[in-house]
Amino acid sequence: MALCIHPYRQNSKDVFGWVCSLSQQVQRDVAQKKILHYLPSEWIEDVVMLSGKKGSPSGVVDQIRVRNVFGGISVIGFKSCDQGREKFQGASLDFVWFDEEPPKEIYDECRMRVLDRAGDIFGTMTPLKGLTFVFDEIYMNKGNNPEVWYEFMEWEDNPFLKKSEIALLSSALDEKELQSRRYGKFCVSEGLVYPEFDERVHVIPPFEIPFEWQDEISIDPGLNNPLSAHWYCVDFDGNVYVVAEHYEAKRDIGYHAEKLREISKRLNWHTDAKGRLHALIDSAANQRTLASSKSVSELFYEQGINVNANVNKDLFAGIARVKSYLKGENGVPKLYVFEGCVNLIREIKGYFWGSGDLPKKRDDHALDELRYYLMTKPHNAPPSVPLTPVQKDKARLARRLRGRH
Repeated sequence: MALCIHPYRQNSKDVFGWVCSLSQQVQRDVAQKKILHYLPSEWIEDVVMLSGKKGSPSGVVDQIRVRNVFGGISVIGFKSCDQGREKFQGASLDFVWFDEEPPKEIYDECRMRVLDRAGDIFGTMTPLKGLTFVFDEIYMNKGNNPEVWYEFMEWEDNPFLKKSEIALLSSALDEKELQSRRYGKFCVSEGLVYPEFDERVHVIPPFEIPFEWQDEISIDPGLNNPLSAHWYCVDFDGNVYVVAEHYEAKRDIGYHAEKLREISKRLNWHTDAKGRLHALIDSAANQRTLASSKSVSELFYEQGINVNANVNKDLFAGIARVKSYLKGENGVPKLYVFEGCVNLIREIKGYFWGSGDLPKKRDDHALDELRYYLMTKPHNAPPSVPLTPVQKDKARLARRLRGRH
């Protein structure tokens, strides 16, 4: 970016950005050393020192002034998180690179620094601190920010590491540390409920689903909490596809019913002879409360949606069923989620075991109705081949012969 020769985006002239390390010692030993190694010396106009002499192994760099392809000068500045948030104020930046995970207040301040230039923030890190803001804001992307993305890399992606050394060090680490250090995964002591889920495998781009694959809508109702609904399809090999999502809180049944109809119309979803949608729903939807003389099921029915509350809510059997679909057969999954179903994806990624062999009861609305659906053992037989006229004649003859005996 400093050279203004980025291969995949429009380059700006004379950019200014920061490289942020956890401490000046880490900056000196890692970040500035790598940049000075990879940056050709003929492109360097000047190196401004914070302390020590230029070229000294013990020197700490303040800025590297870089000649760019536009004939101007770009500036790579160096910051350390131990300086405190105040030292990060005021500047207007084109980019910030975090070398390892920063404190949240430093990250938030740097977001302000790139605001006016619509700049970039990126980082390289090993997630050793547990479920910090990076888990929530980057990995989970709770804000559904379309500009947030991440990539996992593991030791074997580095061509300069020997396989024998990788195997040796891997054998010396416990499972939690191995997942974090080798594979870059977020780990906590409780563990994920669905470690089988791999976003690179199970999440797929949408494609046009054949009408014959359409199966069920499944709903987990909510008023103050989100109502979660997903549209499920199953192909003739028993593979399940989650193709659409409605997920919203603090709305009434009339609003949700209208959204269900809108999405169903867009999908050309099947209805019964009276034009009604059918859906699975939590059995609690049949209950009436003091606040309403009608149940949720009755309210949906009045809105033209016929819900079936006869669902299997066995938690552990349902979790086992979801796991079996994620694993699939011979390493090939049987559950795929369209990438637009962001809330279901987020819930799967953030579903952890709690105490007493139970999952933590939070952010599981989509997961509940996923279990309801998979517990129905979805199956879709291919349409039978129509009989030929000769076969029909043979069948009629057979019936006559059977009638004589």
